[in-house]
Amino acid sequence: MIAMLPQQRAALMLTVSFVGIAASWLTTTPSGLLAPVAALFFYAHRRTAPLLLALLAIAFAGSMLAAFFLSDGMRDVASSSAAFFAVALCIGAVIAASMSASFDADAPGAVMRSTPGEGTSARINKWRESITGAGYEEGTAHDGPPSPSIEKTEEALRARERELSQLIDMVPSHLWRLTPDGEPTFFNRRMVDFLGMDVTDTDKPGTSRLEVVIGSVHPDDATELRDALSRCLVTGEGFAMRYRLRRADGAYRWMSSRAEPLRDQDGRIVQWYGLCHDIDDQVHAEEALRRSERQLQQLIDAVPALIWCTTPEGIPCYLNKRVTDVTGIRLKDLIAPDGSRYLTVVHPDDRDAVDRGLARSFETGESFVGRYRQRRSDGACRWVESRAEPLRDESGAIIQWYGVSVDIDDLIGAQEALRDRERELSQLVDMVPSLLWRLTANGEPTFFNERMVDFLGMDVSDADKPGMSRLETVIETVIHPDEKAELSNVLSRCLVTGKGFAMRYRLRRADGVYRWMSGRAEPLRDDSGHIVQWFGLCHDIDDQFRAEEALRRTSDRLAQATRVASLAELSASLAHEVNQPLAAIVASSHACHHWLSAEPPNVERAKITAERIIRSAGSAADVISRIRALFRPAAQDRSPEDVNHLIGEVCRLMAGEIAAKDVRIRTNLEPDLPPVALDRVQVQQVLVNLIRNGIEAMDAVVDASRALQIRSCRDGLNAIRVEVRDAGTGFKDAERAFEPFFTTKPHGMGMGLSICRSIIDSHGGRLWSADNQTHGATVAFTLPLGLSTL
Repeated sequence: MIAMLPQQRAALMLTVSFVGIAASWLTTTPSGLLAPVAALFFYAHRRTAPLLLALLAIAFAGSMLAAFFLSDGMRDVASSSAAFFAVALCIGAVIAASMSASFDADAPGAVMRSTPGEGTSARINKWRESITGAGYEEGTAHDGPPSPSIEKTEEALRARERELSQLIDMVPSHLWRLTPDGEPTFFNRRMVDFLGMDVTDTDKPGTSRLEVVIGSVHPDDATELRDALSRCLVTGEGFAMRYRLRRADGAYRWMSSRAEPLRDQDGRIVQWYGLCHDIDDQVHAEEALRRSERQLQQLIDAVPALIWCTTPEGIPCYLNKRVTDVTGIRLKDLIAPDGSRYLTVVHPDDRDAVDRGLARSFETGESFVGRYRQRRSDGACRWVESRAEPLRDESGAIIQWYGVSVDIDDLIGAQEALRDRERELSQLVDMVPSLLWRLTANGEPTFFNERMVDFLGMDVSDADKPGMSRLETVIETVIHPDEKAELSNVLSRCLVTGKGFAMRYRLRRADGVYRWMSGRAEPLRDDSGHIVQWFGLCHDIDDQFRAEEALRRTSDRLAQATRVASLAELSASLAHEVNQPLAAIVASSHACHHWLSAEPPNVERAKITAERIIRSAGSAADVISRIRALFRPAAQDRSPEDVNHLIGEVCRLMAGEIAAKDVRIRTNLEPDLPPVALDRVQVQQVLVNLIRNGIEAMDAVVDASRALQIRSCRDGLNAIRVEVRDAGTGFKDAERAFEPFFTTKPHGMGMGLSICRSIIDSHGGRLWSADNQTHGATVAFTLPLGLSTL
C-alpha cells in the first residue's frame, strides 16, 4: 500500500489542477489557479520549492510596481495579480513548511514502525521512500546509518524556513491568515509594525480576534468591511475592498485588501490568505485627479465658447454643456443613422462648404478654420467661427480632433457696418466740395481726395521728384509765388509745435488759374500724444474773398453812417430787445397780484415775484444802455471773457424755452480758447437772438432732426468763431436777412439780426449766414483776439 501512495498522490494532484484550471476559466478569475500551484508545491522536489517561492515573490513584487505606475484600468488588473501571487506565495510557503515537518516527523518513524525482523536495508529503503516517494528494492542500497543525511536535511529545512519567513516579512504589503470562520491566526512583520499589535494581542475577553482587528478600521468603513468579510466567509467568494486602517501612531491610511480561501480535497475551506496594500498616496492622488477633472469639466462648461471633439474620422464624440444650452442639440443629433456626421446645427446654405472643409482637414490632418451660420435653440441663426486642431500620439497618428466655436455674429455685423461706413466715407471724402489731403507726421503728402486730384491735375504719386521731397514739390508746383515762403514757414512751424494749421493762400488750378483757398489742418495723435498724421482741407473761397474785399472797401464808409442812420432803427431796436424783459415784468406782475389776492395773501411768493420784476427791469435797463452805446462814438467798457462759458450761460438761461419747443442743443466747443475782450451783455443778446431764431426756424420740422448745434473754435490765429447751425427751412433771401425791418415772420420786426450785426461790428468782428448743404442754415460770427492773447 505504501508503494501505491505516490501514484495515488500524483493522480489526485493532477485532478485537482485540472479542476482548478477549469474553475478559473469558467469564473474568469485567477482564484482557481491556486489549486495547480498548491499541487505543484506538493509534488515538487525539495530543491525546486525555494525556486518556485522565489519566482512567486518576484511576480508579486512586479505586480505591486505595476499597480503603482499603471493607469486606473490596468491598476486594478495589477492589484488582482498581486493578490493572487501573494496568496500563492503564502500557500506555497505553508505547504513547503508542512512537507518539511512531515519529513522530520515521519522519516525516523518509518524506520521505527518497521516490522520485527526487518533488516536495516529494508528500513533504509522505507526511509528513502518516505523522502523521495519511490520504493527501493532490498539490496539496491548499501547498509549504513542514515543519521548524517537526516541532520543535513534538517539544517537545509531550517535555512529554508528562515528564508521564507524573511521573504514573507519583507514583502512590501501586509500579509495575514484567517481560520475558516474568520479568526486571525497570522500577521507578517510589516502588518505587526503597522498596527502596533500581533495576533496574540487581539485576544480580548468577550470579543473575537476579528472584531478587535476591525476596531482598527476607520469608523466610516468598519460596518461595510464587517458585512463584506462576513458575506465572503459564508459564500467562500474572494474578498476585495478598500478601507482606511489605523496606523500605530493613530493616523488612518487607505488600504487595498484582498483575500482568497484555501480548500482541501473535498472543497472545504481550510483557511484564508490575504494581504493589505497601502494605497493612501494613490487614493489621495486619485481624489486630486478627480477634483482636477471636475474643475477642468467646470472650466470647459463655463468657457464662453462651444467646445467639441470628434474621432480621427470626424465623427462627433463630445460636446460641452454650452453647446447643448446654446444650440439645443445633443451628441446623438450630430450623428446620422449610418454613423456619419450630420451637420444639423449648420445653416443649410453653409452646410456643404463646412462639410467639405471638415472632410479636407480630417483627410489631410491640417487645421480647420471656418465661418458659418449656426442654428440656435430659439431658431435664430448666428455667425460663428470654428477652429479644430488634431491631437497626435508619439508616432504622429491622430488620436482625436478638438474644436471650438466662437460667436462672431456681432463682429460680423460690426465689420459689415464698418465696410459700409468705409464705402460711405470714401464717397463722402471724394464728393465733399473741398480739397482734402493727408500728411505724415513730418509733413509728407500721402493722400489727395478725388476733387483735389481733379483741381490740381496731379495725384500724390506725381509729386515724387528726384532731389526733392513731396511737400517741397507740391509747394513749388501749385502754390502762388507770393505765398510760397509764408506757407512753407507756417506749415513748418505747425509740424514742429503740433498746433493746428490755418492760412489763406492762392492755389493753381489744372488750367493754370490761381484761386484763393482757405487751408486748414489738424494733427491726429496716438494715446501717448505723439502725432501720427495730419488731416487737412482746402476750401475754395475765391469768390467770397473778392466779395469780402469789395465789402471791406465800402464797410468803412458805411460804418459811421449806419450808427447814426436812423432814430427809427434805434427805437425799433429798443422795442425789439426790451420786449422780452417787459413781457417778463408783465407776467411777474400778474403773478404778484395773484399771490397778494389769495386768502390769505401769500406774501412770500409775492416777494419772490417782486424780486423777479426788479431783475427783469434791471435787465431791460442794461439792454437799453447797451443798445444806446452802439450808436454813440464813445468807447465802451469791455472785459476779457471765456466765450465757451458765455455760451453755457445762455443755454442754461434759455433751457425752459428750449425744452418747451422740444429742441435738442448740441455743443462742440473747442477747449482752451483764449479769453476775448467783449461786452458781456451785448454778446449774450447776440447768442440769445441767434438761438431763438434757430429754434423758431425749426417749428415746421416734425422728425427727429430738431437739433440746434453750437460750435466754437479758433478762426485763424487772431480770432474766435462761433457758429449756430439749425435744421430748419433755411433763409429765403440770405442777403437781405440783416437789413433793418426785413423779416419773414408774421409778427417779426426785422431788427434781430440787424442788431446782432451792429453788436459784432462794434466788437471788430464779422457776422454772416449761409444755408446748409442738406437743410437748415448756419449763422456765424467772429470775435477778434487782443494782441496779448496772440
